Amino acid sequence: MTPSMSVSEVLESALYVQDLSAAEQFYTRILGLTLYSKLDGRHVFLRCGQRMVLLFNAKATAVSAGGANDAPVHGATGPGHLAFAVPLSEIDQWKEHLVEHGVEIEKEIHWEGCRSLYFRDPSNNSVEITSPLLWRIPEESILPPRAGPRPR
Repeated sequence: MTPSMSVSEVLESALYVQDLSAAEQFYTRILGLTLYSKLDGRHVFLRCGQRMVLLFNAKATAVSAGGANDAPVHGATGPGHLAFAVPLSEIDQWKEHLVEHGVEIEKEIHWEGCRSLYFRDPSNNSVEITSPLLWRIPEESILPPRAGPRPR
């Protein structure tokens, strides 16, 4: 009998967007994610710390790319949600940064021992900036970014 199995971390998260170029600009210029790779009209892959944020054109990924190594079809409709981890001590700086870049703070919530900023990306996805303390995860869990895109 196989011992109990359990995954340990989320490696990548995906959002579905209408305009890949606008999404790429938003996530790289405003949120500071690093471009990893992209396929025009289909996807933009971004590095976030030591994890990945995948931005997909929902219409394009609803159809198979056709290659033996391409992922199966997938997609979603309507706004999604993604939360980014920052130290609690940086929340005010992030609020100021977002406002300076014309990003409207939709809602700010003061949780017990934590805060969250909610705003929208160009495709109306709900984006949150908060500390991992929200889920009683130590801030030391925030890993520094890894450099550079993968070789092609």
